[in-house]
Amino acid sequence: MGYILENIVYIELFRRGYDVKIGLINGKDIDFVCTKGREKIYIQVTYKLENDKTIEREFSGLAKINDNFDKYVLSMDKLDFSGSGLKHRNIIDFLTADYI
Repeated sequence: MGYILENIVYIELFRRGYDVKIGLINGKDIDFVCTKGREKIYIQVTYKLENDKTIEREFSGLAKINDNFDKYVLSMDKLDFSGSGLKHRNIIDFLTADYI
């Protein structure tokens, strides 16, 4: 399910006009590094943040990025796991909103 969600998010980012690339920061994969003009966002996609190991995996790579651009984790969870400058969003909310 995770790979399917990644593909859906990729297509939506592309549709919204972002140049989308895969990133690697300090040995950690970043699912999407998205740019549009001077705007840049980083996105991790997972099906569910079901345990501490998954939360650590999805948030730790983003936490190592030392710039002021937005960093998001997208999942199917309804609870908000945002913190430490990292934003968590529900994938359905992301897909139906006109903004990230």
